[in-house]
Amino acid sequence: MDLVTKKSSANVIVDRDKCIGCDICVQVCPMGILAMDEENKAYMKYDECWYCLPCEVDCPVDAIRVEIPYLVR
Repeated sequence: MDLVTKKSSANVIVDRDKCIGCDICVQVCPMGILAMDEENKAYMKYDECWYCLPCEVDCPVDAIRVEIPYLVR
């Protein structure tokens, strides 16, 4: 499984093998932290995640995983 993020400590992890480039996660993120790269795959461009989860829930292929820190749970 190829899990790639722009930062190693990113809270939003995109499985690039599953990502189909539909752009839904980018559209539903209220913080605007997700973007599409040159290969039309989603990635986390800013480390400002609110852990609200619409990106993970709305992804039609389950390519997004939000890592919620222990102290926030």
